[in-house]
Amino acid sequence: MTAPAFKDHYQVLILGGGTAGITVAAQLRRKLRIYDVAIVEPSTKHYYQPLWTLVGAGVFPKEQSEREESAFIPSGADWIHEHVAEFHPAENYIVTRQGRKIGYDFLVVGLGIQIDWGKIPGLKEGLGRQQICSNYSYQQVDYTWECVRNFKGGTALFTMPNTAVKCGGAPQKIMYLAEDHFRRSGVRDKSQVIFASAQGNLFAVEKYRKTLEKVAERKAINLRFKHNLVEVKPDAKEAVFEHLDTHERITIPFEMIHVTPPMSAPDIIKSSPLANAAGWMDVDKYSLQHPKYPNVFPIGDCSGLPTSKTGAAIRKQAPVLVQNLISAIKGEPLAAKYDGYTSCPIVTGYGKLVLAEFDYEGKPQETFPFDQSKERLSMYLLKAYALPRLYWDGMLRGRA
Repeated sequence: MTAPAFKDHYQVLILGGGTAGITVAAQLRRKLRIYDVAIVEPSTKHYYQPLWTLVGAGVFPKEQSEREESAFIPSGADWIHEHVAEFHPAENYIVTRQGRKIGYDFLVVGLGIQIDWGKIPGLKEGLGRQQICSNYSYQQVDYTWECVRNFKGGTALFTMPNTAVKCGGAPQKIMYLAEDHFRRSGVRDKSQVIFASAQGNLFAVEKYRKTLEKVAERKAINLRFKHNLVEVKPDAKEAVFEHLDTHERITIPFEMIHVTPPMSAPDIIKSSPLANAAGWMDVDKYSLQHPKYPNVFPIGDCSGLPTSKTGAAIRKQAPVLVQNLISAIKGEPLAAKYDGYTSCPIVTGYGKLVLAEFDYEGKPQETFPFDQSKERLSMYLLKAYALPRLYWDGMLRGRA
């Protein structure tokens, strides 16, 4: 079969066919009829990753989170099935791993976040055995449920790294669900649940943090802050932490451990002229325009935006980016502004959820006319059933 012949220049070139890239492409094609669009994305599968928390807790099979990437490439957009290898923003082109040079008038970069499994010695070797699990991999997420349902007591350890992660509340969600399951299966009274987090508290926004502190107290969870995981010893079933204030090494034996691995910007961005000092895509936090290259627009997890990295944030970023991109094409001022809105639906047990929504300043921006810091069944049902439909049929189709 002959590979499709693509052009060597596009008006809008989108790097990444994940949540950010597809949402922007769909809005450009559906709402604004921008025809000269291409998406560079090597993967053949697309995943709704927020569902993996519930997969790891046995609520859904992981297959429910997977679709064919081809089903979401907007009609009329070219899909260049390759990896990005080089950025040349001064000359307005990129190069793929296959050596293809592709020029652009405008570039949208939505390359997501990189999971650095190898930065913790022993993690890659131990993952998927010895009750070492993680929800951050489609291949591994069902092993989390195997570990949870087969847990017979002892220490269940849950970690949070000292880096940005996909949804800052996600490392807690599986812990609360696991603790709930331990009670239901009758092993909670002979178990210790430890949350060893490199962060200094449970959540950045006070309104929701207060609720989560009460949840942790109610569930008798042992909270250990400023504990950064630095090594896993699979055969000894031990986790080694560094206390970020004292630099003391602390070893905690476990019967099961759920690891949230460290994450960073993709290496291709870190080494590019587009990166800021921390390695993320440099970006104006309001206009979503690159400060040095005005025809480049970062979006989503790869960006240096000072907000949580969530799909809900992308949902609010995309229309701002699209509006400003159109203004840039027309040579007009960029009027649309992103206020840092993000959302983190924090599952606190089976049938319970706190819906955190807030902006750059940490001020709640709640959607519903009630106090969303309260645990609610309705919000759990929203996460489990309504939000996946909104994602597949709304965001990725340019409708929401």
